[in-house]
Amino acid sequence: MTGAEDANREGVVGHGYLAGAGWVVAARGELDQDTLGPLEEVLAAAVDQHRMVVLDVGSVTFGDSSFLNLLLRLHQLTTLRIAAPGDQLRRLFALTGADTVLSLHPTVEDAVRAS
Repeated sequence: MTGAEDANREGVVGHGYLAGAGWVVAARGELDQDTLGPLEEVLAAAVDQHRMVVLDVGSVTFGDSSFLNLLLRLHQLTTLRIAAPGDQLRRLFALTGADTVLSLHPTVEDAVRAS
């Protein structure tokens, strides 16, 4: 991996950790087709290893249709819970109807505890 790829991974993917019955992945910054790769890799690995994945999007400032597409694909593969979406992501989910499909939660703790 090049230094630029390392910096990009650090730019959009925060820490991951075990919580309850699943794995939490923290994302941050702007998530679009140009920056989504590292997050997609981390989420794919989490899906392979855990029945439930919580994506903490509390530090995401922007997500586009490619980010939404990733979430919808992962939703079909595992129990995916989205935690702490900000105003922009809530608008994206509402405008596209994804809020009726995805499991959205106000906090990571709520997402982990949800049944």
